[in-house]
Amino acid sequence: MSGRAITQVTERAVALRGALTERVVVADGAMGTMLQASEATLADFGGHEGCNEVLNVTRPDIVRAVHDAYFDAGADCVTTNTFGANLGNLSEYDIPERIAELSEAGARLAREAADASAAAVGRPRWVLG
Repeated sequence: MSGRAITQVTERAVALRGALTERVVVADGAMGTMLQASEATLADFGGHEGCNEVLNVTRPDIVRAVHDAYFDAGADCVTTNTFGANLGNLSEYDIPERIAELSEAGARLAREAADASAAAVGRPRWVLG
């Protein structure tokens, strides 16, 4: 991570801590439920039915739409679509070597959505991962 990226992370963390001391900060809801409601196909899952993290690379539009919907509803924070991006879960799908790829993609999508929402509403938005 570059020096500028570290500074940005630090600034965001300080701003989040400050917001938490001043008001209720609202986080998103159930990512998995929202993804299931998208009616993604088996092809969308790349043949790994139910592995929501694969959608970070095969259907980033679906994942991004979930983040955007939470921000549009008033959430201050979204979580990354990376809950199952771990050795145990991805091994069940025979893709444990994709942990870093799927995690990075999930974090990037959430950050892009947070930055777009922050620019649109003029107040900070955060990513929880």
